[in-house]
Amino acid sequence: MDKEELWQAALAKIELSLSRPSFLTWFQETGISHIDSGVATVFVPNGFAREWLQNKYHKTILHAIREISSDVRDIHFMIGKPAGGGPSLKSDLTKKKRTQDSYLTDDAQQLKEFTVHPETNLNPRYVFSNFVVGSFNELAHAAAQSVIKNPGTSYNPLFIYGGVGLGKTHLIQAIGNELIQQRPNYKVKYVPSEKFMGEIVEALKNQEINRLKEKYRAVDLLIMDDIQFIARTEKMQEEFFHTFNALYEKNKQIIISSDRPPQAISTLEERLRSRFEGGMIADVGLPDFETRLTILKTKAEIKKIAIPEDVFVFIAENIKNNIRELEGALNRIVMASKLSNKPLDIDSAKRVISDHVSAPKKFISARKIIKAIAEFYEIEERDLVTRSRKKDFVKPRQIAMYLMRHELESSYPSIGDKFGGRDHTTAIHSCEKIGRELRISHELQEEIQIIKDRIYLD
Repeated sequence: MDKEELWQAALAKIELSLSRPSFLTWFQETGISHIDSGVATVFVPNGFAREWLQNKYHKTILHAIREISSDVRDIHFMIGKPAGGGPSLKSDLTKKKRTQDSYLTDDAQQLKEFTVHPETNLNPRYVFSNFVVGSFNELAHAAAQSVIKNPGTSYNPLFIYGGVGLGKTHLIQAIGNELIQQRPNYKVKYVPSEKFMGEIVEALKNQEINRLKEKYRAVDLLIMDDIQFIARTEKMQEEFFHTFNALYEKNKQIIISSDRPPQAISTLEERLRSRFEGGMIADVGLPDFETRLTILKTKAEIKKIAIPEDVFVFIAENIKNNIRELEGALNRIVMASKLSNKPLDIDSAKRVISDHVSAPKKFISARKIIKAIAEFYEIEERDLVTRSRKKDFVKPRQIAMYLMRHELESSYPSIGDKFGGRDHTTAIHSCEKIGRELRISHELQEEIQIIKDRIYLD
């Protein structure tokens, strides 16, 4: 496998563990320059991208590459494209754009994701006509329709949360595209929070912060994707807080997405949390079987592909937690059929996605559970296992005990031992309490599902 194929295969793995906005923000114009003595050098477009990838995604990238090529022991980052034009995500996709015919490959689909409006940053593919509504997202969809009818007044801000790959980005961008369609002069700006943070860093460095403020405060609709990342630094929260207030006071619409509800973002300042909770909060859950089936048929119809009903059913029954994985499975099956020149059937579908269906459950441990929960609630791991009774630590600790009991089948005494030598009755109480809350709290169900996804994706 050459370096171009290695990078494309690694990107396919990396995308599954990231939100779509994060993937598109940080992996544009990247590629492998060369591999020397077990070290892969990845080129990036600028210094900020290098710093962000090095600090935040180094392990993710290395893990993805090593799953494909065990010869790679480490990765380094360089700024700029190497002489001679090394392979990059965007350049490789551009070559394939000319091949769009009856079917868009995974890479060509990725290219479409980069075809965004230069002023609004909106992707024209994200519209309501190809957005599938089901019980898992009907509240968020209804809130979106209300915003379109009365922007700035009905639900302001509109806060939509849910796990990775469930259609949040599609929904919030569809609002922007629909408003522009209805109001051509409406000023819309979509921005992933990581990009917003990058712009603030650059503006501070170049002493252009006032220009950046004017840019965002001149819009009629601001769409901020993955707001949870902003909560990690006080400066970013401060800048967004002032931008939020400036728009809100002028009755300009604000739409926000996150992987969790405001109260679960532990480092979010109270002044921002109260403003988010003052609007409309809607969740996007996991699609049921009927909805997954409809999504697959809608995707096939858009691509103009004829697929047998039993193939649709097989995919929908076996891929349950992620719409992006659904579409990825569909793409792989269709591509395999084209490469083999054989018609689509249930046997070929089973062969193509057998790795997903029959893959053994990844090994997990108490350590992985504690790490995932600490990252989700943005607290220190040591705070989970100490005897502190601070409110911020009690709930995450109880969830950790619950997951150890139900995912690892650990005994209550062993669970207590892992949390500062607590008595087994404490573990019993925690597990029963979370179990009761799960039966009545949809939000807690979503939180625990996101945490479990992180545990098994790691």
